[in-house]
Amino acid sequence: MPVQLYRPTSPGRRGATGASFDEITVDKPYKPLTERLFKHAGRNNQGKITVRHRGGGHKRLYRIIDWKRTKVGVPAKVETIEYDPNRTARIALICYHDGIRKYILAPVGLKVGDTLMNGPQAEIRPGNAMQMSAMPVGTVIHNIEMHPGKGGQLVRSAGTSAQLMAKDGGYATIRLPSGELRRVHASCMATIGQLSNVDHKNVKLGKAGRSRWMGRRPSVRGSAMNPNDHPHGGGEGKSPIGGQPKTPWGRPAMGLRTRKRKASDRLIISRVRDKRR
Repeated sequence: MPVQLYRPTSPGRRGATGASFDEITVDKPYKPLTERLFKHAGRNNQGKITVRHRGGGHKRLYRIIDWKRTKVGVPAKVETIEYDPNRTARIALICYHDGIRKYILAPVGLKVGDTLMNGPQAEIRPGNAMQMSAMPVGTVIHNIEMHPGKGGQLVRSAGTSAQLMAKDGGYATIRLPSGELRRVHASCMATIGQLSNVDHKNVKLGKAGRSRWMGRRPSVRGSAMNPNDHPHGGGEGKSPIGGQPKTPWGRPAMGLRTRKRKASDRLIISRVRDKRR
């Protein structure tokens, strides 16, 4: 999918780029698979801001995605390729032979009229889903489950893909887009292929207003604040941070490990952080 260039009719258009939407086949979603999406503006159930710089943005309908692909052995036909405002990749509406329709993430090369299938009898083609135990080593995959039956959690953004590196002892070793090597149970489902909208990373917003349409509010530098508002604030003119960079609440902002211990940590073979040392 090529990136669309705009004529510099205004300062905001100069340098801005966007998606071409050439692969999109319909303008409106399939209504039975949509639901209302409420805005929270970064606030929790107490009304306190827990994620800063969120709020506003265009109204959205949520598209219900089939993350689990549980209809095994039933062929499905691709009806439409659609834009989803809630994610960076494109989505596809598929209709199974029994009449049930589902939304899935659309991989590169998927077209209207293609036939998809879930389960071990499916072919190794983009869009088909199966357990990793049934895939050959070296297969490019996305939408990977971390726990059998829970639904895809890994590799779901535009243009990303993982690779099945090995299978041993009931576990599959996958290489994630970050370069991390991780073991996942071989009975976990994954979808074959690289995700669509590969050029998403090359799109330039061009103006602040386009960020506001996406629900992103302005961010102010800590060094531009007063010392009672931020540890970086104060001083005459442009002053250095001085010491360790900190968050607005005084905690170290760079270099401090924030990841909490998880049960799945034992399945990580090598991290990206370890490779950079």
